[in-house]
Amino acid sequence: MSKRTRYWLMKSEPDDFSIDDLARVQVEPWTGVRNYQARNFMREMQVGDGVLFYHSNADVPGIYGIAEVACTAYPDPTQFDRKSKYFDEKASREQPRWELVDVRYVRTLKRPIALDDIRAQADALGEDFALIRKGNRLSVLPVTAAQWKTLLSLE
Repeated sequence: MSKRTRYWLMKSEPDDFSIDDLARVQVEPWTGVRNYQARNFMREMQVGDGVLFYHSNADVPGIYGIAEVACTAYPDPTQFDRKSKYFDEKASREQPRWELVDVRYVRTLKRPIALDDIRAQADALGEDFALIRKGNRLSVLPVTAAQWKTLLSLE
C-alpha cells in the first residue's frame, strides 16, 4: 500500500528566512515553532509531503514557493540553546517539548500567489481553509489535495 501524499502551508517572515534562502541552502530545519497545534501538525508530516512556502509579514504576503518535507519530526535543538530566542527552559533533552521537520526546496513560483488572490478563491478553497479563516495565526497549516491544486492554479 502506498502512502498518501499530504500537503501543508508553512509561513515564514522573509526577513528571517525566505524562499530564496531555502533555494540557496536546499534543505533547512524548520526551527522556532512554539505553538502546540503547529507542532502537532509537524509530527504528522511524512517525507515527500508538499509544502506551500508562504511569506508572512511581507509587502505582499502570499505563497512564494514550493518545498517538500525532507524528514520526519525530531526535537528542535533551539529549545535547548540558552542563547536562542526559541529557548524553552521547561524543555529537556529527555523530555523535549518542541519538534521540527526539515524542508527541501522544490521551486520558486513564477509569480507569487498574493493573499488577496487567495482570499478571492474562498469559495473554491472551502470554509475549512485555515489561512483565510478569521483569527487563525498558525504558522503551519494542513492543506487538502483540492486546495493545493486550486492554489497552484493561481500561479
